[in-house]
Amino acid sequence: MELRYGTNPHQAAAPAAPVMPDRWPVRVLHGQPSLINLLDALNGWQLVREASQSLGRPAAASFKHVSPAGAAVSGPVDEVTAGLYGVAGDSVGALTSAYLRARDADPKSSYGDFAAVSHPVDAELAELLTSVVCDGIIAPGYAPGTVERLSRKKNGRFLVLEADKTFTPSQFEAREVFGLRLAQERDQVQLSTALLDAPVVGALPKTAVDDLLLGLAVMRYTQSNSVCYLRDGMTLGIGAGQQSRVDCTRLAGGKVDTWWLRRHPAVRALAFQPGVRRQDRINWQIRFIEGDLTPDESGRLAQVLSTPADALTPDQREQWRQRLTGVAFVSDGALPFRDNVDHAHRHGVEYIAEPGGSIRSDEVENACREHQITLTRTGLRLFHH
Repeated sequence: MELRYGTNPHQAAAPAAPVMPDRWPVRVLHGQPSLINLLDALNGWQLVREASQSLGRPAAASFKHVSPAGAAVSGPVDEVTAGLYGVAGDSVGALTSAYLRARDADPKSSYGDFAAVSHPVDAELAELLTSVVCDGIIAPGYAPGTVERLSRKKNGRFLVLEADKTFTPSQFEAREVFGLRLAQERDQVQLSTALLDAPVVGALPKTAVDDLLLGLAVMRYTQSNSVCYLRDGMTLGIGAGQQSRVDCTRLAGGKVDTWWLRRHPAVRALAFQPGVRRQDRINWQIRFIEGDLTPDESGRLAQVLSTPADALTPDQREQWRQRLTGVAFVSDGALPFRDNVDHAHRHGVEYIAEPGGSIRSDEVENACREHQITLTRTGLRLFHH
């Protein structure tokens, strides 16, 4: 498989070759991927495959720079998401709903994403993909005519990859770094409800178990340190690649607040001038929510709105934030301090799953009791680098 280039355009890439002779895990149906495209595709495919197998529903992920911006299983598409993408939320197919829900978790970051879905692409999803800024997709199959439809996207540069759903990788995986070949056993622990069946604080309803299972699949393919917030079968915020775990918690929590505030009546009431593109509307909504507009931005926002908008007050923000409940939280590594729990509580978290084993695990447990958060320890670390 010929690659366009390596990590950066100035880095030439050798042809990609299968580890097992003549057994390819994926094949290119259209386009020429770069090294990062393939990394996104391979990680994305593994995530949605595991999520779908664990939850028994179609799954989708929106990948950027080798971490998911969002992931979800099929489910209801709310009015905000449906309106943004111009679909009828109550009649959207299962696979399309999974991708819409995954992409809506962080639509600013999903601009130019690589999509991954667990089931064959149908005509509905192909049509949606033609209307969003997306660089490519990986799926286990394609309905007749969908590859041709997608191949015309991006002036013919859209990437269409097909995953072999029967492929099983070898027991060991390896990489070369600065003259050293590093090998390790693949992480093959099955993600199941058995990891969550003994909470140390509180009890887990079925909906929370499903959200936590999805979170475990997300963490397995997100650059560490990482955490994620989830509700109703979709991620609301993912924090990836931070050296401090609490920074991940705060970063992802900010994304949760943005997702939730996008549903605030004042944000939904922003009246944009005709012709303002979807991504520009998304970006302006987020900047309006963040509330720290520069004088130049304030002027440009006024120009794209047909009627003036009053900024959200701190009281409005707090009152709205308190309405968010039932959120689940998953960490790829042990929570080292209770500050992660304290911050998570501010974003509606009622359920936490983490490996446990920190020297301060008692403090973490006590914090969960104080905030009436159910805590379960999986005993499974899911670092990914």
